Amino acid sequence: MNKTWKLSSVVTISSVLLLAACNGGDNETAANENASGNGGSGNDTHNNHMNEDMNEHMNENMEEHMNENMNNHMDHNEDMNEHGEHMDDHEEHMNGNNEAREAFEEEAAQLPESWNDNAGENLQVDSTKNITRLSGNSVEEMSVIASQTIWPATHEANQPGTVILAEEDEWQHALAALTLVHHPNDGPLLLMEDGLTEDLVAEIERLAPLGNEEGIEVLVAADLSAEEEEMLEGFETDNVYEEDPAQFAKEIEESFAEIIGELPDSVIIGSMEEEHQASSLLAGSWIAHMNESLLYVNEEIPAATKEALEARNGEANMYLLGNDDAISSEVEEELEEFGNVVRIEGDTPAELSIAFAEYQDDSFGWGIDEPGHGLVFASVNEPELAMPAMPLAHLGKHAPLIWMEEELEQPHADYLAKLKPSFEEAPMEGPYNHGYVIGGEDTISFQAQGTLDALLEIEQLDGDGHGDH
Repeated sequence: MNKTWKLSSVVTISSVLLLAACNGGDNETAANENASGNGGSGNDTHNNHMNEDMNEHMNENMEEHMNENMNNHMDHNEDMNEHGEHMDDHEEHMNGNNEAREAFEEEAAQLPESWNDNAGENLQVDSTKNITRLSGNSVEEMSVIASQTIWPATHEANQPGTVILAEEDEWQHALAALTLVHHPNDGPLLLMEDGLTEDLVAEIERLAPLGNEEGIEVLVAADLSAEEEEMLEGFETDNVYEEDPAQFAKEIEESFAEIIGELPDSVIIGSMEEEHQASSLLAGSWIAHMNESLLYVNEEIPAATKEALEARNGEANMYLLGNDDAISSEVEEELEEFGNVVRIEGDTPAELSIAFAEYQDDSFGWGIDEPGHGLVFASVNEPELAMPAMPLAHLGKHAPLIWMEEELEQPHADYLAKLKPSFEEAPMEGPYNHGYVIGGEDTISFQAQGTLDALLEIEQLDGDGHGDH
């Protein structure tokens, strides 16, 4: 509107100038006639010719300028009309795409009604095109498999800094220690089932850890025997251990804050009770990925957790994982004394994991609600298998954890339909998704893997699959 108004003003001003020029010419003519009456006829004739020529020249210029401005004004209006048509076309295209995308997602969310019972027979593979399966069946085996997947250790660029050792049956300690994966350790979590074994030491030797900023190559978050300590004699080691999980988590946070030079305002609050392990383990992927740490509660707030929160001077941003069965409303209310509290919840571990994967505010959360991401799928029936794989959120696809049973359920299909990539012209447009399945087929079936693979696959937006591609 402003630009149109300015062009219209030029036309008006030009018209005024033209009238003024014409009046000026008339006045000069009258003055010359008076002069001729006083006796200068030759000069009068010459002056009259000059005035006529000047007036004619000015009129031509003004008319040309006025016509040019009028044409420019008309061209501008034509441009504006064309722009409006383009905007209308764009809006119509976007609306059409939105409708097509809604139909695409609705179709994608339909779980198969029948199955090929022979699909899992004579398999020669663990992985499929959109799924990498880490098929370890024990925690120690999974630790080595995850370590070798994430850290090939072929040269310095993919060797770890520090390896973290922890006990499987002290999952609260192992989980809290994942804060140090992000920084400064950049290394795997190796879980011990029956103490430190030769297989785990062999993996540490393969990795040849470079050491963190303090030169520590192996961080032990467990109480090792003298014999086990001897097995690590060739490495620079450090031991961080407290029997009480809440106190241990506090000390890990303090160590992390000292390394990065500040205490993060945001912190995840999880339950340290066994029955709520699945809810709390969801924190592991995030704290391996970002700067936030993990603190523990149970039916109340432990003294160590209170001390850690008090250090934030009433400005803590606390994110509670789980419904009020995991962390009671009374504990939530008490936590509000230390700052702002946000609860992320779901009716089942699977729904909670999806809610956490989707959640995002200005400074916290995955915010995964569109195509182009990685996800880790693990079974709530064997939750300890997921812990060594949590550094997949630190490197590679930076993937959060999604809980499932042996098979997929409708909440999984609904969520993955939102993430399913689509293309209009060619599948090379991307983006692409990728998933990791944790455990063997007795943990998550090949049938479930095949369904996941299809849900993650890129397909044509109009529902024609891959069409001519």
